[in-house]
Amino acid sequence: MRGACWSELDLKNRIWSVPAERMKMGRTHLVPLSDEAVAVFERAKAFKVGASDLVFPGQNVKRPLSDMTLLKILRDMELGVTVHGFRSAFRDWVADKTDYPGEVAEAALAHAVSNKVEAAYRRTDFLDKRRFLMADWGAFICEREATRNYMGGEADT
Repeated sequence: MRGACWSELDLKNRIWSVPAERMKMGRTHLVPLSDEAVAVFERAKAFKVGASDLVFPGQNVKRPLSDMTLLKILRDMELGVTVHGFRSAFRDWVADKTDYPGEVAEAALAHAVSNKVEAAYRRTDFLDKRRFLMADWGAFICEREATRNYMGGEADT
Protein backbone atom coordinates (compact mmCIF):
# COMPACT_ATOMS: atom_id res chain seq x y z
CA MET A 1 0.00 0.00 0.00
CA ARG A 2 2.84 2.37 0.81
CA GLY A 3 4.07 2.12 -2.79
CA ALA A 4 0.68 2.74 -4.41
CA CYS A 5 0.91 5.15 -7.35
CA TRP A 6 -1.85 7.21 -8.88
CA SER A 7 -1.01 5.76 -12.30
CA GLU A 8 -1.84 2.25 -10.99
CA LEU A 9 -5.34 3.20 -9.90
CA ASP A 10 -8.46 3.02 -12.00
CA LEU A 11 -11.02 4.41 -9.59
CA LYS A 12 -13.78 4.44 -12.22
CA ASN A 13 -13.44 0.68 -12.73
CA ARG A 14 -12.50 0.16 -9.08
CA ILE A 15 -9.20 -1.63 -9.61
CA TRP A 16 -5.63 -1.15 -8.44
CA SER A 17 -3.03 -2.81 -10.64
CA VAL A 18 0.10 -3.48 -8.58
CA PRO A 19 3.00 -3.95 -11.01
CA ALA A 20 4.94 -7.20 -11.11
CA GLU A 21 8.18 -5.57 -9.96
CA ARG A 22 6.59 -4.74 -6.59
CA MET A 23 5.12 -8.20 -6.05
CA LYS A 24 7.00 -11.09 -4.42
CA MET A 25 5.62 -13.49 -7.04
CA GLY A 26 6.81 -11.25 -9.87
CA ARG A 27 3.31 -11.03 -11.40
CA THR A 28 0.97 -8.07 -11.68
CA HIS A 29 -1.69 -8.24 -8.96
CA LEU A 30 -5.14 -6.79 -9.54
CA VAL A 31 -6.83 -5.52 -6.40
CA PRO A 32 -10.59 -4.90 -6.59
CA LEU A 33 -11.42 -1.74 -4.67
CA SER A 34 -14.35 -1.57 -2.27
CA ASP A 35 -16.43 1.58 -1.79
CA GLU A 36 -14.39 2.24 1.34
CA ALA A 37 -11.05 1.89 -0.48
CA VAL A 38 -12.19 4.18 -3.29
CA ALA A 39 -13.26 6.73 -0.66
CA VAL A 40 -9.77 6.65 0.91
CA PHE A 41 -8.15 7.27 -2.46
CA GLU A 42 -10.63 10.05 -3.24
CA ARG A 43 -9.76 11.73 0.07
CA ALA A 44 -6.05 11.29 -0.63
CA LYS A 45 -6.41 13.25 -3.90
CA ALA A 46 -6.56 16.45 -1.82
CA PHE A 47 -2.98 15.76 -0.68
CA LYS A 48 -1.59 14.80 -4.09
CA VAL A 49 1.94 16.11 -4.62
CA GLY A 50 2.64 17.24 -8.18
CA ALA A 51 6.26 16.10 -8.07
CA SER A 52 5.31 12.51 -7.23
CA ASP A 53 3.06 9.74 -8.50
CA LEU A 54 2.94 8.18 -5.02
CA VAL A 55 -0.42 8.16 -3.28
CA PHE A 56 1.27 8.12 0.14
CA PRO A 57 4.65 9.85 -0.23
CA GLY A 58 7.12 10.08 2.61
CA GLN A 59 9.13 13.06 3.78
CA ASN A 60 10.97 12.86 0.47
CA VAL A 61 8.01 12.98 -1.93
CA LYS A 62 9.84 10.75 -4.41
CA ARG A 63 9.89 7.90 -1.85
CA PRO A 64 6.97 6.06 -0.23
CA LEU A 65 5.88 6.61 3.35
CA SER A 66 8.27 4.72 5.62
CA ASP A 67 7.20 1.37 7.09
CA MET A 68 8.57 2.67 10.38
CA THR A 69 6.15 5.61 10.18
CA LEU A 70 3.24 3.19 9.99
CA LEU A 71 4.63 1.15 12.87
CA LYS A 72 5.05 4.32 14.96
CA ILE A 73 1.44 5.31 14.28
CA LEU A 74 0.25 1.90 15.45
CA ARG A 75 2.44 2.06 18.56
CA ASP A 76 1.24 5.57 19.38
CA MET A 77 -2.35 4.34 19.08
CA GLU A 78 -1.51 1.56 21.58
CA LEU A 79 -3.46 -1.02 19.61
CA GLY A 80 -1.02 -3.86 20.19
CA VAL A 81 -0.91 -4.75 16.49
CA THR A 82 1.72 -4.73 13.75
CA VAL A 83 1.49 -3.62 10.13
CA HIS A 84 1.71 -7.23 8.90
CA GLY A 85 -1.03 -8.07 11.40
CA PHE A 86 -3.55 -6.40 9.09
CA ARG A 87 -3.01 -9.14 6.51
CA SER A 88 -3.34 -11.81 9.18
CA ALA A 89 -6.50 -10.21 10.56
CA PHE A 90 -7.99 -10.20 7.06
CA ARG A 91 -7.18 -13.89 6.56
CA ASP A 92 -8.63 -14.85 9.94
CA TRP A 93 -11.80 -12.85 9.24
CA VAL A 94 -12.30 -14.62 5.90
CA ALA A 95 -11.88 -18.04 7.56
CA ASP A 96 -13.93 -17.33 10.68
CA LYS A 97 -16.68 -14.98 9.56
CA THR A 98 -17.39 -15.67 5.87
CA ASP A 99 -18.10 -18.55 3.54
CA TYR A 100 -15.50 -17.52 0.96
CA PRO A 101 -13.21 -20.40 -0.04
CA GLY A 102 -9.66 -20.26 1.28
CA GLU A 103 -8.24 -20.06 -2.23
CA VAL A 104 -10.14 -16.80 -2.82
CA ALA A 105 -8.65 -15.32 0.36
CA GLU A 106 -5.20 -16.55 -0.64
CA ALA A 107 -5.60 -14.95 -4.08
CA ALA A 108 -6.62 -11.68 -2.39
CA LEU A 109 -3.35 -11.82 -0.44
CA ALA A 110 -1.42 -12.69 -3.63
CA HIS A 111 -0.14 -15.90 -2.06
CA ALA A 112 1.28 -18.64 -4.26
CA VAL A 113 -0.47 -21.99 -4.62
CA SER A 114 1.89 -24.36 -2.80
CA ASN A 115 0.72 -27.54 -4.54
CA LYS A 116 2.59 -27.60 -7.87
CA VAL A 117 -0.05 -29.68 -9.68
CA GLU A 118 -2.88 -27.45 -8.49
CA ALA A 119 -0.85 -24.34 -9.38
CA ALA A 120 -0.28 -25.68 -12.90
CA TYR A 121 -4.02 -26.01 -13.52
CA ARG A 122 -5.31 -22.94 -11.72
CA ARG A 123 -5.77 -20.26 -14.35
CA THR A 124 -7.99 -17.87 -12.43
CA ASP A 125 -7.20 -15.08 -10.04
CA PHE A 126 -10.78 -15.15 -8.68
CA LEU A 127 -11.15 -11.44 -9.51
CA ASP A 128 -14.96 -11.49 -9.64
CA LYS A 129 -15.24 -13.32 -6.32
CA ARG A 130 -12.58 -11.04 -4.81
CA ARG A 131 -14.72 -8.01 -5.74
CA PHE A 132 -17.43 -9.35 -3.44
CA LEU A 133 -14.87 -10.33 -0.81
CA MET A 134 -13.34 -6.85 -0.71
CA ALA A 135 -16.79 -5.23 -0.57
CA ASP A 136 -17.63 -7.42 2.43
CA TRP A 137 -14.26 -6.66 4.04
CA GLY A 138 -14.85 -2.93 3.57
CA ALA A 139 -18.27 -3.26 5.18
CA PHE A 140 -16.81 -5.25 8.07
CA ILE A 141 -13.99 -2.85 8.88
CA CYS A 142 -16.41 0.08 8.72
CA GLU A 143 -18.85 -1.85 10.94
CA ARG A 144 -21.57 -1.99 8.30
CA GLU A 145 -23.70 -4.98 7.45
CA ALA A 146 -22.54 -6.76 4.31
CA THR A 147 -25.46 -7.18 1.95
CA ARG A 148 -24.60 -10.12 -0.30
CA ASN A 149 -21.84 -12.67 -0.55
CA TYR A 150 -20.27 -14.03 -3.73
CA MET A 151 -22.77 -16.88 -3.96
CA GLY A 152 -25.63 -14.39 -4.15
CA GLY A 153 -27.03 -15.28 -0.74
CA GLU A 154 -27.09 -13.29 2.44
CA ALA A 155 -23.66 -12.48 3.77
CA ASP A 156 -22.37 -14.08 6.94
CA THR A 157 -20.97 -11.19 8.99
